[in-house]
Amino acid sequence: MPTVNAVSCLLCFAFLVTVGDTSAAPPTGKRKPDASVSTAQPASYPRKLSSPHLTNPIQLHARVISGGVPEGDAAFRELAKLGVKTIITVDGAKPDTETALRHGLRYVHLPHGYDGISEARRTQLAKAVRDLDGPFYFHCHHGKHRSPAAASVACVGAGLMPPSNAASVLALAGTSQNYRGLHQSAATAVPLASEVLENLEVEFVSVATVDALAEAMVEVQRSYDHLQTIAAADWRSPESHPDLDPAHQALLLQEHFRELLRDNVVQKWPEAVMQMLTESAADARRLETRLREWHPKDRSESPPSVLSQIAKRIEANCQNCHQRFRDTPLSEK
Repeated sequence: MPTVNAVSCLLCFAFLVTVGDTSAAPPTGKRKPDASVSTAQPASYPRKLSSPHLTNPIQLHARVISGGVPEGDAAFRELAKLGVKTIITVDGAKPDTETALRHGLRYVHLPHGYDGISEARRTQLAKAVRDLDGPFYFHCHHGKHRSPAAASVACVGAGLMPPSNAASVLALAGTSQNYRGLHQSAATAVPLASEVLENLEVEFVSVATVDALAEAMVEVQRSYDHLQTIAAADWRSPESHPDLDPAHQALLLQEHFRELLRDNVVQKWPEAVMQMLTESAADARRLETRLREWHPKDRSESPPSVLSQIAKRIEANCQNCHQRFRDTPLSEK
């Protein structure tokens, strides 16, 4: 079955993000870093952590952890027990601020794409870990690509980690070499002068204003995640998620692709991108049709092999699109 990241197609086109305030967030005044916190980096970092509720947790510093999106009360409760005070998400999806607040955690939303981290965002990330209440938990979707890069850039910029450790963080997290922009951002991270961070004016918000097209891509990702869960259950409604109807999820994925094709901005994208979207929409329709045609007698009946074949075509299309368009480093655009 395709990997989860294979369907966040074309996010570099869609991720036009501003740090606008769409929800109430406490103002951030300038404050001195906690003098009791040492910026010395022990040889034991970075290191993987064992966690029952968090995906791919990597500890970069005594006060900084990177991982996947926390889902449900158990995950947020675990973060609180770890002493985390502030969650920094670099994903485009709207964070679960309600559950976070219920567990005494603050959210800060500083999203960026797979093509790298801009200079402005690097400075904001470094200021966040220097000035806000820690410890911190950085997350993207699955904690493999964007969040370890962002956490590395933040730690190096704030002087919490030597630049030489950045590459090992991404290697430990399993960041794909295809995301050259993320690797470049980590490799070129440098400690920022204290006056630069001190003089930076930024309002850290819990939910940033994200371009509507980026939100559409988040919906594509969500539908595909559901299909992956269904595929792992032999293309049936999972016992852990019985509300997921396989054919309906394929239909939703198809409609998300079609909505993108109707978008005025998308229609100005390169012809090759449009072709890939068109093919993926057609394959999502084929997947829906095949799922509606399949009527297993019991749970022991194996699903038709064509279901996985169609899904693999969608994966291949998306990976091709990523490599050619989405993941081009910012330095090459």
